[in-house]
Amino acid sequence: MQVTVTGKHLGITTPIREYAQQKADKLPRYYDRITAIEVLASRLEHGRHEVEVIVHVEHADPVIAHACDHDLYASIDQTMDKLERQLTDLKERTRNHKYRVQNEKAG
Repeated sequence: MQVTVTGKHLGITTPIREYAQQKADKLPRYYDRITAIEVLASRLEHGRHEVEVIVHVEHADPVIAHACDHDLYASIDQTMDKLERQLTDLKERTRNHKYRVQNEKAG
């Protein structure tokens, strides 16, 4: 799994890169078919930071989440929380879909 951390109007320091990498490494717990993760951090007006994370998965559309906050680390945390929920829902949808198809064939 490849994790890419980039910044727009913002310098990505080593602690920020390591923090985002650490959080992104936990995402395969929720869905194991992740191929790549892109973390895009940008500075907006009035000192706000926006973080957008794009998770590329096999056999599905990319999962995207973003959050804005005055603290960059808080934005990363909020985005990863959203992705955890989205990946859990995706996993349950794929599991329930297979179960439903098997029941329809049997019935």
